[in-house]
Amino acid sequence: MNLMSKKFVLVLGFLIVASNVSLAQSYQEEVDMYQAVFGMEKKAMTLEFLNNEDDVAFWALYDEYEVERKLLGQKRLQILVNYANNYGVMGDEETDQLMKVVMTQKKSLDKLIDTYYKKIKKSSGSKVAAQFYQLENYILGAIRLKIMDTIPFFDEFEY
Repeated sequence: MNLMSKKFVLVLGFLIVASNVSLAQSYQEEVDMYQAVFGMEKKAMTLEFLNNEDDVAFWALYDEYEVERKLLGQKRLQILVNYANNYGVMGDEETDQLMKVVMTQKKSLDKLIDTYYKKIKKSSGSKVAAQFYQLENYILGAIRLKIMDTIPFFDEFEY
C-alpha cells in the first residue's frame, strides 16, 4: 500500500468516527475536531498528489474550496443524523423529503467541485485542475461508498 493509500485509509477512519460521533448527537466539538483533522490529512494528500507546493494561486483557491466543502459536509452529517433518528418510522412522504434533501446535497457538492475545477484551470492550468477534480472525485466516491456500506437500506430491518 503506497503512502497516499495509507493516508486515505486514515482519513476514512476519521470520517467514520466523526459520523458515529454525530449520530450520537451530542459532541459537536468532536465532530468539528474530526472534520479539521480530515481537512489537514486531505490537504497533505492533495499536496502529495499534485506536488505543487509553490502554486500560491491554487492553494488560495483550495482553501476557499475547503471552507465551502466543510459546510456541505456538515449538512451531509445532519442528513445522516436525520436518517438514523428516523429510520424505521419514515413513511412515504418523509422518505421522499429525505431523498430530495440527499439529491440536492449531492448536486451541491458536485457543482462545487465543478466550479473550483474551472477556477483552478484559470489560475493554475488544465492539468492541475484535472488532478484536483480527479482527486476530489476519488475521495468523494470512496466516502460515498463507505457511507452507503455503513447505513442500512430503507426497510432493510423490519421492526
